[in-house]
Amino acid sequence: MATNLLFITADQWRGDCLSSMAHPVVHTPNLDALAADGTLFERHYANAVPCGPSRACLHTGMYLHNHRSGTNGTPLDARFDNWALRLRSLGYDPVLFGYTHTAPDPRMIAAGDPRLDTDEGVLPGIRAIVDMATHCGPWRDWLEGHGYELPADHGATYGERLDEQPDPKVPRALRFAAEHSDTYFLVDSALRYVEQTKDPWAIHLSLRAPHPPWVAPAPYHARYPIDAMPEPARHRDPDTEGALHPWLAMQLTRGRNQSHADPLRHRLLQAGYYGLMSEVDDNMGRLVAALKDQDSYDETLIIFTSDHGEQMGDHWLYGKCGFFDESYHVPLIVKVPRGQPGRPGQRGQRVNAFTEHVDIMPTLLEALGAEVPRQCDGRSLGPFLRAEPPANWRDCAHWEYDFRAPDVEAALGLNQEHCTLNVLRDAHTKYVHFAGLPPLLFDLDTDPQELHDRALDPEFLARRVECGERLLSWRMQHTDKTLSHIRVTREDGLTVRA
Repeated sequence: MATNLLFITADQWRGDCLSSMAHPVVHTPNLDALAADGTLFERHYANAVPCGPSRACLHTGMYLHNHRSGTNGTPLDARFDNWALRLRSLGYDPVLFGYTHTAPDPRMIAAGDPRLDTDEGVLPGIRAIVDMATHCGPWRDWLEGHGYELPADHGATYGERLDEQPDPKVPRALRFAAEHSDTYFLVDSALRYVEQTKDPWAIHLSLRAPHPPWVAPAPYHARYPIDAMPEPARHRDPDTEGALHPWLAMQLTRGRNQSHADPLRHRLLQAGYYGLMSEVDDNMGRLVAALKDQDSYDETLIIFTSDHGEQMGDHWLYGKCGFFDESYHVPLIVKVPRGQPGRPGQRGQRVNAFTEHVDIMPTLLEALGAEVPRQCDGRSLGPFLRAEPPANWRDCAHWEYDFRAPDVEAALGLNQEHCTLNVLRDAHTKYVHFAGLPPLLFDLDTDPQELHDRALDPEFLARRVECGERLLSWRMQHTDKTLSHIRVTREDGLTVRA
């Protein structure tokens, strides 16, 4: 029987926020059960933030310095392949419930085309059945059908709270019932499609939760007492934190990060964030149960991950940015179909090797019988799923951040091309190289919270040089290779090397 694909992304889910990862608060029994029936990758990292750049890595298998879609709204070059196009060439009809946040290549579109009015376009090759990002029209239409009055601003729909909350220590709940939330709506829409579609199908279910504004429906809004919230990892005050680096000092003055001084507000935000995770987890349980009832579960490759993480007050930051692990470490659970790599005795594995978003496209293409294009910088996780880890796997993770913006450039005295950083992160060290600012080095053995820069410490000079050399080698080994394996010769014509 042909293999189905259910490729699920949550938005802004930190990698430590699973009960199977021993989080002190969040309880995720359904995702834990999926991991017990598949493989949990404990050290999985996004290769870029925010949403658009990260998803470009996820969908193309390419590092940011190759696909160059560096910020939300930076177009994804039309010449790049992606997993949806590859599956479509095999006869699949990849469909979308949610969003891919893909800014289109304007060279391929006539001026005035409405697709150029938003950076939240749809990945080429995927057919949107429910196209729902900030402009959440399908969900709003559905809510109006249930009698709700809605705000004029579409994006504000996600933050519509009940007017009153009698207990100031409990976050205000979403104004819509849990069975009317955006998460429930998208999962229900995907399930209706499965019921009506002949195998094999390929679904990308892209959920918005637990993305801000962190307003969970009842009862999830009150799931976690604020007194149980873990303390943020950070220095005693933002000024001390900002002294670590000029970029961090600048970032701490921007947007939401200026509202970090109220401890009660911070804990309410945490509780809402974790509550949305529990809502997603319950809907994952509902989804898996329905697939089992429809006899689709055993024939489906299921991938659960997130586009990126969330600072949630760590280092006095909110959102996703910079170089800290909280923004890049994300969950990855892969459940293979019956008869494919993970035999029953190999289920419930926990992989501690460093894996990255660029590995997901090669993994799903290999599992579904599609050729992996040469453009991919990642490698298939199939050997891990077969309990046969390769001897030459990477020993570190890499990510990149493009922070260009007029106000940032002015504040730091940089031009656009200097507003970028690269990270090498292994089990013991994190090295951060800025194009136009001083580097950073963290000794993770003694400083796992990344509070103290050792880049100028003579004791760490040799390690800094080694990390810089490794980072340079990584960049040199992962440049565009579209035609680099081909040689045109006078003697024997075109020669292609594998």
